[in-house]
Amino acid sequence: MKLLVTGGAGYVGSVCSTILIERGHDVTILDNLSTGNRDAVPAQARFIEGEVATDASTVLGEGGFDAVIHFAARSLVGESVEKPEEYWRDNVGATLALLEAMRTHGVKNLVFSSTAATYGEPDEVPITETHPTAPTNPYGATKLAIDHAIRSYCVAHDFGATSLRYFNVAGAYGQVGENRVIETHLIPIILQVALGHREKISIYGDDWPTPDGTCIRDYIHIVDLAEAHILALESNKPGTHRIFNLGSGDGYSVKEVVDTCRKVTGHEIPAEIAPRRAGDPAQLIASCEKAIKELGWNPERTDLSTIVADAWEFTKNLGDKAHSAKA
Repeated sequence: MKLLVTGGAGYVGSVCSTILIERGHDVTILDNLSTGNRDAVPAQARFIEGEVATDASTVLGEGGFDAVIHFAARSLVGESVEKPEEYWRDNVGATLALLEAMRTHGVKNLVFSSTAATYGEPDEVPITETHPTAPTNPYGATKLAIDHAIRSYCVAHDFGATSLRYFNVAGAYGQVGENRVIETHLIPIILQVALGHREKISIYGDDWPTPDGTCIRDYIHIVDLAEAHILALESNKPGTHRIFNLGSGDGYSVKEVVDTCRKVTGHEIPAEIAPRRAGDPAQLIASCEKAIKELGWNPERTDLSTIVADAWEFTKNLGDKAHSAKA
């Protein structure tokens, strides 16, 4: 397939693009590099630095494209609370422009990078796709709004689309992995401590209603995540919008993640207990049964040690390419 990948210079987009190219697909990446890394773009991909809102139509207008995978988005929860206008503009506004560009140029196969943040505070775990959606921040709200927009395009304009709701993505694929200017994800932050780029890891609360008192999250390996995108791309049907959760189906507490990182890296990794953060759910665990049954998805890298080991191998080899640690 000839594919347009928006946000392909980011963590998830660059890994997925790398694997798509290895599978024989022709990939064009559109990214404004506001958070992505130019050196993460696969050498075999065509790269265009630009904005989804203004440049997607020009790119698709070249013709020959079979599908779009849409990763480009603002994705910092805290920032979305402080600057909601930017999230509604850059997430929802840009995606509406992309959908119109696709409709104009007859490209109707879409895979969208959605999020578990669309569910908000879960009533029960594991979370299924039928769980009520009640996002607690503008980031999750914009992703949910996009899901609704995509569904309407499927009904009205015969698009075939899939929204993939990620839980906690981690790990790496060889020389492609997580290297953000502003890092908010637990595993890479812990690994930065192991490398001496941070002094310690903060554990936000140890009095949660969980076995060890710390929050529990579901971690999915980036390669398993990429496989789901390919399966969705190849099975989209006109007039149909599907939603799938992507996680491992297992939950690990913050303390368990820290301990696993200590074992994998061989570093002490100092940790301290900090006050709870407002809005943090005690547990977020995905039910992946629908993706396994309907997509034929078979996640193979669900062990936390494997996820951390791959992330560590990538992180410790970054050298001068590593961004300064920021939270």
